[in-house]
Amino acid sequence: MSKNEIAISVQGLKKSYKDIPVLTGVDFEVKTGSIFALLGANGAGKTTIVKILSTLLKQDSGNATVNGFDLSSNPGKVRESISLTGQFAAVDEILTGRENLIMMASLRHLSHPQQVAKDLLKRFSLTEAADRTAATYSGGMRRRLDIAMSLVGKPQVIFLDEPTTGLDPEGRIEVWKIVKALADGGTTVFFCAAWTPSLL
Repeated sequence: MSKNEIAISVQGLKKSYKDIPVLTGVDFEVKTGSIFALLGANGAGKTTIVKILSTLLKQDSGNATVNGFDLSSNPGKVRESISLTGQFAAVDEILTGRENLIMMASLRHLSHPQQVAKDLLKRFSLTEAADRTAATYSGGMRRRLDIAMSLVGKPQVIFLDEPTTGLDPEGRIEVWKIVKALADGGTTVFFCAAWTPSLL
């Protein structure tokens, strides 16, 4: 693959916590606009990899680039081009769905935050619930809102850490539809999950 086709490149990534090795030389590449699944048991280091690639944690050794930017020498550019959604939806339950999205657009200093919110609410089938507080949303709706918030500013890569945690089968199906639609639209999706039947 050419450099332009590679969204994420990882070579020899190592990380230990105190004297306990968690990553012992991880290598992989993720193609731009693809869906990349990092599967493994709990405690296998999946979240550690996501934290390193999203610049929340420094590796002990090894090299990695995201969107062509080196994690060590250019972490600010990496952060500008990515978004991260954790295991549990990080929405403000006191605010409405619309207000959550407007707040995120304002924090990113985007012009026309109202329009950004309107477009994302429509894209994620949340228009009817837009003016209800997020506290009234189902688990699947909260996850959709969380992912919508992470797409404010159109990141090139989105990291999803255990995206279906706590969701019922219908909610999981919703998430996988969103993941496929993101990749179809050219966004690189990197998700990690425990390998269980709940993935299906």
